[in-house]
Amino acid sequence: MVRISWPRRGSLAFYPRKKAKRQHPQLRSVKKTGEAKPGYFLGYKAGMSHVLAVDTYEKSPSYGQTISLPVTFIECPENRVIGIKAYTQRPEGTLNFTTLYTEKQDKEITRKTKAAKNSKPDEVRKKIQDNLPKIQEIRLIVETQPKKIMLKKTPEIIEVPFTTEKVEDQWAKAQELLGKEIKVSEVLQEGTYLDTTSITTGRGTEGPLRRFGLKRQRHKAKGHIRNPGSIGAWHPARVLWTVAMTGQKGYQRRTELNKRLLKISDKPEDANPVSGFRSYGTLKTDYLIIKGSIGGPKKRLIALRPALREKHATPMPEIKSISTIAQNR
Repeated sequence: MVRISWPRRGSLAFYPRKKAKRQHPQLRSVKKTGEAKPGYFLGYKAGMSHVLAVDTYEKSPSYGQTISLPVTFIECPENRVIGIKAYTQRPEGTLNFTTLYTEKQDKEITRKTKAAKNSKPDEVRKKIQDNLPKIQEIRLIVETQPKKIMLKKTPEIIEVPFTTEKVEDQWAKAQELLGKEIKVSEVLQEGTYLDTTSITTGRGTEGPLRRFGLKRQRHKAKGHIRNPGSIGAWHPARVLWTVAMTGQKGYQRRTELNKRLLKISDKPEDANPVSGFRSYGTLKTDYLIIKGSIGGPKKRLIALRPALREKHATPMPEIKSISTIAQNR
């Protein structure tokens, strides 16, 4: 008998439901626009509130009326470029060619990673320039600056790709940005759609009812009221991975598509609640107002990129006021 095998059919959705390896997200792909600029930006979730806005979409039942919209505030201190990383393509895959770091660095960076030091920066720069035809991609090594918002001392260090595929343009832009700060307005545009990536709130180990939303069995069930009714047939004689079982809930990397960016502002005093955001404090630097909710608890790092599969854009709601009522919960 000949055994036939083929690639699996269908989507695994959110499987495997394992804990994330690290608390900060990193995007695997960005929207290629041909323009040499960073592919995404990193900010911190401050909390949720609501805004009053005029609905400007003609096909909406509430067209012309003032409506209340739930929104999320993301504080975005400048991202600082501390290095440039070059990759080459080999038969075994993409390999690191070399890394160029800035000469002036904060003590938090050198404490976190000992590799962030140049022995001979001029030689590394010349090495990249001479081997530019062999290089497959150039990325920025970016650090967040939570000290600016008094959140914590140690920053996160993440690689950020460019939105262009031309290596020459990537190298020229990377040299221009090395050692400088990037503002959120240089990466994102007000009124567009975003994709947000974050590590969701961790819930620990949970049973199948809370983890998968199963229905509770009747009280005369065989001692398994909060378990699935059956964990499988006689054959195959094993428990399949598709059966709802106890395991990790939350603290997983998730990406939400097409979130509307309502506002980019550098005036935090216009949005701070009277008593500040609960469990966060007050906004101190540039911030974003995004329609709807975003995964993760407050103070969690959020990766924001222009939408990869942007849907048809509807007219922007016209924001009239931002709620500054004291938050009780």
